[in-house]
Amino acid sequence: MSLSSRAALLLIDVQQGLDDPCLGARNNPDAEQRIADLLAAWRASGRPVIHVQHSSLEPHSTLREDAPGHAFKVEALPMGDEPVFRKHVNSAFIGTDLEAHLRAHDIETLVVVGITTDHCVSSTARMAGNLGFTVTVVEDATATFERRGPDGTHYSADLMHRVALASLHGEFATIRSARDILAAAGA
Repeated sequence: MSLSSRAALLLIDVQQGLDDPCLGARNNPDAEQRIADLLAAWRASGRPVIHVQHSSLEPHSTLREDAPGHAFKVEALPMGDEPVFRKHVNSAFIGTDLEAHLRAHDIETLVVVGITTDHCVSSTARMAGNLGFTVTVVEDATATFERRGPDGTHYSADLMHRVALASLHGEFATIRSARDILAAAGA
């Protein structure tokens, strides 16, 4: 596997508010470090980097624009002219100019990282695949939280993560590790 010099790293919702303990147990505690590794490699190679920031409209959300949790985590701070797309829903393509930006810059390949695997990462990857982009989701540079089903069944964060990745793989995206992506990027 090799990656085009036009493959964009798409960082989804790497924000401080997603550290709130009210969200429950999270898997993949090293996701932010893998994100930082990929971000450093992308910047060093001159490949495009695109940030997505969730700006919740929910009154009690930690991701509201006026909340401290809206801020990016230190591992994923935008630099220079790296574009930031702000969204109000799960998919980074809804209500933003992300698709137009990608098309205007001849970006056909997306390497997706961020939080949460089963919500915003999945929604964005699915839509990107449906729009004809080649999508890779980096399994160890994404993370999610435990969930409780409508019947009260508890689903661990790791199970939610693995099922979300399994449902994306082969249909909407290819799932790879950060190590594989870094090797393909020549880092």
